[in-house]
Amino acid sequence: MVLDSKKIQYEKIDIAADEDAKQKMRDGMGDPKGLPPQLFNGDDYCGDFAKFDEAVEDEKLEEFLKLK
Repeated sequence: MVLDSKKIQYEKIDIAADEDAKQKMRDGMGDPKGLPPQLFNGDDYCGDFAKFDEAVEDEKLEEFLKLK
């Protein structure tokens, strides 16, 4: 995975098994019907997988993940 190769720590959260986590994801992204995968840096919403993929292609991953 890209994050592993760049040595960026992350946590996977299985929202299928945790209704509170699902609601937190949806609240964080501002979409009551939002679907995974979504990426956050702590409580800061970064974007969905398409935006993540775009950031990787554009070599702007650190900006996307709000690491800079």
